[in-house]
Amino acid sequence: MSGGDARGSCDDLAVTRPVCVLVGPPGAGKTTVGRLLADRLDVAFRDTDADVEAAAGRSVADLFVIDGEPVFRELEARAVAAALAEHGGVLALGGGAVLDPATRATLQGHVVIYLETGLSAAARRVGLGVSRPVLVDNPRARLRELLDARRGFYAEVATEVVETDDRSPEEIADDCAKRLAPVAP
Repeated sequence: MSGGDARGSCDDLAVTRPVCVLVGPPGAGKTTVGRLLADRLDVAFRDTDADVEAAAGRSVADLFVIDGEPVFRELEARAVAAALAEHGGVLALGGGAVLDPATRATLQGHVVIYLETGLSAAARRVGLGVSRPVLVDNPRARLRELLDARRGFYAEVATEVVETDDRSPEEIADDCAKRLAPVAP
């Protein structure tokens, strides 16, 4: 409404919600599967890690090294809250976004798909490279710790769980799309 126009409309009250939110550990395929799923559903794709990078003007890896994990997590929480409020397509969250209790609470009522991934598959997919800042020291042991520490949070927020081990991104996206069929636009 503008200029004193008191009419308004139902559109003014419309709430945008993601079709689904993908969560899971590093190497689960959230970005790859998310893009494929968005294509299948003919909706937009958004990745909160990319949102954080755009807002900060630097990569997630640089944020961890230069500013530290607490600064990254604060930016991540803001990016997740904004994306949940304004994005109507497929949304991929960073692997650690579920560590924030406020984020977990905000995810209630959303369709959340947990891309469940075992250690071997995750290690193979991430390549245990240095581009994953949370895996810098002893990457395989750190990845195991992350999986163990976060598994319960992923399960807590999930409305669906999709196994990813030994499956192609296309197979995983197809599985997600089938589970969303009743709720997809």
